[in-house]
Amino acid sequence: MINRRKFIGKAALGTIAVGSTSLLACETSAQPTEKTTKSTNKKVTKPSIISTWNHGLAANEEALKILEKGGYSLDAVEQGVRITEADPKVSSVGYGGWPDREGNVTLDACIMDHNSRAGSVAFLQNIMHPISVARKVMEETPHVMLVGAGAKQFALEKGFKEQDLLTDDAKKAYKEWLEKSEYKPVINIENHDTISMIAMDEEGRLSAACTTSGAAWKIHGRVGDSPIIGSGLFLDSDVGAAAATGLGEAIIRTSGSAMVVELMRQGRSPQEACKEIVERIYEKHRNQPEFDYLQVGFIAMNKYGETGGYCLRKGFNYATFDKENGNKLTDAEFKI
Repeated sequence: MINRRKFIGKAALGTIAVGSTSLLACETSAQPTEKTTKSTNKKVTKPSIISTWNHGLAANEEALKILEKGGYSLDAVEQGVRITEADPKVSSVGYGGWPDREGNVTLDACIMDHNSRAGSVAFLQNIMHPISVARKVMEETPHVMLVGAGAKQFALEKGFKEQDLLTDDAKKAYKEWLEKSEYKPVINIENHDTISMIAMDEEGRLSAACTTSGAAWKIHGRVGDSPIIGSGLFLDSDVGAAAATGLGEAIIRTSGSAMVVELMRQGRSPQEACKEIVERIYEKHRNQPEFDYLQVGFIAMNKYGETGGYCLRKGFNYATFDKENGNKLTDAEFKI
C-alpha cells in the first residue's frame, strides 16, 4: 500500500513531468514543422486554368484574354465556357447540343467564385448562355438555383434573348436516334459531355464554371450533376476546386466534386484526390446495370494552382494552361 508521503512525492514528480511535457509541447508547437514550412512557402502558379475535353483549349484561350490583363477569374471562366456554349459543333453543350427524347434542348449550368457564392440554372430552354444566367442568379438574387420555366422567365427579365438551339445536325441525329430509341449515355472522346473550367487569377482568386446540355435522348425533365453545387462543381478557396464530367447520376450519388475538394483539404494532391473519388465511384457502381457504359472524370486545382485529372475509362482529356507549359491537352490517366 502507498503511504501519504510517498503518494505526495510521486504526485509532485508527476506534476513536474506534466509541466515539462507541456513546456516541450509549447516549444515544439511554436516551431513550424517541416510540413507547415513547406506549405507556407509553397510557390503559387498563377494564372492557372484547367478545363474538360479538347474543346477546353479554345475556352482556355478566351479565358486567358482576361487573365493576362490581370482580370478576375470569375469573368475568365464565364467567358471561357461561353465559347463552347455557342459552338454548334459541340453536341453536348449549349447551341447544337443534342436534345432529349422529346426533341428539346435543355441546358444546365452553375458557377462559383472565391467567396463561395454560387449560382445555378437547370432545365433551361431556348437561352444560348446558361452560364451567364447562372451568374445573374448568384449576383442578383438571394437564391442559388432556378429551374425550368422560372429560370427562363428570370433570364428574359434580365435581357437574355430567346432562340432556337436545335441545329440541323442535332435534328438529324435526333431523327436517327428515333429509329431505335435506345438510351445509353456513352461518354467518350467522340461523344463529349459538359465543359467545366477552373481558373486562378493573378491575385490568387479561384473561380469555376460548368455548363452542359446533358445526356442526349434523356427523359424530358432530367437534370444531371452539372448544375448541382457539390456534384458537378465545388469550390472552397481555402483548399481548391473540382469539377466533373460523365454520367451525372453516378456523380450525384457520390457528391463527387465536393469529395475531391475534401480530399485535397486532407492533404491529397489534385491528381490523387481525383483518382480516389473515381475509384470510389467504381466500387459503388461496378455491379450496377449501367456500369458497361459508365464513364466519369474529374479535374481539380488546389489553392497553389496545381492541377490534376483522372477518369474511369480511357477517352477523357482535359486542357490546362500555366505560364511554364502554355495551353496544352492531356489524356487523363484512367482506372480501367
